[in-house]
Amino acid sequence: MIIFLRHAQAENNTKRILAGRTEGVPLTKTGIEQAERIAKYLAPIDISAIYSSPIERAKHTAEIVAKNCSLEEVVIDERLTEIDMGKFTRMNYDDMFAKYGNIFLKFYENDPVISEHEVETFPDVQKRVLDMVDHVLKKHNNENVILVTHMDPIKSMLAKVMNLVPQTLFELIVANASLTIITEQDKKFSLSAINAMDVDRYYQTW
Repeated sequence: MIIFLRHAQAENNTKRILAGRTEGVPLTKTGIEQAERIAKYLAPIDISAIYSSPIERAKHTAEIVAKNCSLEEVVIDERLTEIDMGKFTRMNYDDMFAKYGNIFLKFYENDPVISEHEVETFPDVQKRVLDMVDHVLKKHNNENVILVTHMDPIKSMLAKVMNLVPQTLFELIVANASLTIITEQDKKFSLSAINAMDVDRYYQTW
């Protein structure tokens, strides 16, 4: 299985800011607790390796999970990194929507405003994520591997597996510290789970 794990709650999530690849955006206290809980949720699964985005909030989540899964290291891979938000970096969601409209939907639609503001495009995100998945399938055949990343890299994989349209991608929420599980057979992907986490967190998240 390829187990995508979105990083746990970080300060940008609570402040509704597009952090992008900005350094110095740590997990919140709640986020650390979420990471510890998802690590316990993963405990029954035999995990062969854990890869992570280099961004602090993802890396910290991965380290907590690795420790609880008795893995000695977290492998950092740039293909799992957060979107480069370009000129939108550090903007508040509400301010951005007021000035530019639904920029998230425009991102999934590959609207020209995205490249005009030097934001990494959704097709480019999907390309690097699929390259990472291909790498994992070749190196870890028939093994369970965790990929700790961010919401839109996960959505890019879901778009591939489920052929999702932009409006559906916009409305889809991948919760912090939740699992999206993908399986592969005969070069075909299947979705086994989305937003998997311990039951108490469903009440807290929604």
